[in-house]
Amino acid sequence: MVELPDGEAYKDQASLMKIFDAMLESHLERSAIVVALGGGVVGDVAGFAAACYQRGVALIQVPTTLLSQVDSSVGGKTAVNHPLGKNMIGAFHQPMAVVIDMGVLGTLPDRELSAGLAEVIKYGCILDATFFAWLEASMPRLLRREPDALAHAIEHSCVLKARIVARDERESSGLRALLNFGHTFGHAIEAGLGFGTWLHGEAVGCGMVMAACLSHELGQLSLDDVRRIEQLVKQAGLPVRGPDWDAQTYLGWMAHDKKADSGQIRYIVLRGLGQAEQRGVDDAVVRHALAMSLKGFD
Repeated sequence: MVELPDGEAYKDQASLMKIFDAMLESHLERSAIVVALGGGVVGDVAGFAAACYQRGVALIQVPTTLLSQVDSSVGGKTAVNHPLGKNMIGAFHQPMAVVIDMGVLGTLPDRELSAGLAEVIKYGCILDATFFAWLEASMPRLLRREPDALAHAIEHSCVLKARIVARDERESSGLRALLNFGHTFGHAIEAGLGFGTWLHGEAVGCGMVMAACLSHELGQLSLDDVRRIEQLVKQAGLPVRGPDWDAQTYLGWMAHDKKADSGQIRYIVLRGLGQAEQRGVDDAVVRHALAMSLKGFD
């Protein structure tokens, strides 16, 4: 067994080498099965180790946080971070099973629960406006950890993600990239502040507000819907204002994002609640959106 410290700061090559050391010292063969018991960091690092060891051994994901249950354990993405960018070194490696026990959610700190809700909100934003409306009505129940509300949120999130992954497993058509709504901005915040300063879900929550502002600047999303997204993110206990950096700092960190294409940053924006697309955007428009999101719009 290998234990990793808690936090995004340990989703690095040192943790990966620690797992490899244990696997080699134990003389594991290609018939070995790696069981990733923990949150998203454990799942990503252990999954990447499984993808690499002897060119790939079996993997079982046992996610113990809400974020990992609804997002990172499903779909086969594994990776470690690099100081210049998040998830830049990784592989696609599908687990043979994902085992979700809702009972573990009772042990989560409130901050971790909120971080997981960011990814749940994302699915409503990009794929299902009806689900988004359900989240608006049900957020108090989710924060109280009512089992029936959590069960519906987890199951529906996994169903929505699985539908996308089944159609674009390796993000080759651009469809799976829609799942990165809010992540381009969020990854910039994580990298710029130092991995682990904000939880991944906190950065994504704030990033979704930024992406909603960008969608509005492009004339695709009403200001009322931008406010709805901001209010739901805030209601979930997540930050809605990013670090007070100038636009060039944000653009500089986002340039390292793996969704860049031919040197141009590709953003996930909304055409309306429940409808998303990927597109390049002129930097001047992004600057206006960043200014809007940082100062607020009420």
